[in-house]
Amino acid sequence: MKSLGYILHNGHNSQILYYMRSFMRYAAPKSLLQRRLPELLAEIETRPDREYIHQRADYYNKLSSAADIFGGGSVAPQLSEMTYRKRPRPTAYFFDAYEYTRFFDDDLHWRYLFGDVTHTPDMASIVKSRPIAGDNANSVLLNLDKNRHFCFLHDGIDFSQKIDRLIFRAYISHKPHRIRFFEQWHGHHMCDLGECDPHCHDYPEWHRPKISFYEQLRYKFILALEGNDVATNLKWIMSSNSLAVMPKPRYETWFMEGRLIPDYHYVAIRDDYADLPERLQYYIDHPDHAQAIVQNANRYTAQFADRHREKLISLLTLDKYFRMTGQR
Repeated sequence: MKSLGYILHNGHNSQILYYMRSFMRYAAPKSLLQRRLPELLAEIETRPDREYIHQRADYYNKLSSAADIFGGGSVAPQLSEMTYRKRPRPTAYFFDAYEYTRFFDDDLHWRYLFGDVTHTPDMASIVKSRPIAGDNANSVLLNLDKNRHFCFLHDGIDFSQKIDRLIFRAYISHKPHRIRFFEQWHGHHMCDLGECDPHCHDYPEWHRPKISFYEQLRYKFILALEGNDVATNLKWIMSSNSLAVMPKPRYETWFMEGRLIPDYHYVAIRDDYADLPERLQYYIDHPDHAQAIVQNANRYTAQFADRHREKLISLLTLDKYFRMTGQR
């Protein structure tokens, strides 16, 4: 059973507040928002960060020619069908998509794949995650499941005052790459690793109780190892004074993991993890280099803090989707 202290001060975004805001958005009349859409899109063209907004939207939506979403033998649903009553229960994916689709006409069609998507679909679809490598234009990113993924922390501990070790708390069952990491480095004096799934009994020697994000910030290094798709903890690590340690990412989300620069935004380790101790020791011995990465990572996460601008980028990304599919 989780302790009260963990529940109240674990670092996670509040689910209660998230769903309260989401249901309030759902109750608002869409017609008012749809009338505002032209005004919001026009605002982009008057802003000093216009080029930045367009560049972000073009990164998320790489469609460069007309895209057919009506073939393939399956029906592309209309936005009017976006209702949580048709689902067994309201989901974060539904509410996060609805936050922006409600600005568009109900008769528009779209394709979407909710969940951890690690392939590029055959037709242009709205997704949370996509492969970084290869032609991923059919994977149009929107910030989905963001209450879980987009969590940023205030870290009051300077890097120099943190523990000279790497920490990792995660579920590893059915994730072979995480299991390999534990097999190599569990018990190493530079690592504090723990498998914390209460329902997994396959690795009892690796099991540790969950600890809060803030407790993990006592360590200089936090492992950001991809799960089903991206590493969920990467965002809050990069907003802190600790260093994210990981191989080069294979998947990306709204956070644009594909734009992260090794040893500039995070500490890069080999795909086989063999160089982990020497990489940690290097940044222990060179704290000035570590501080530079912390500052670069903090600046990178700061670009997502402007909520209104993130809204405009999301609307522009969807507007391009409907234009490139011949509907606007």
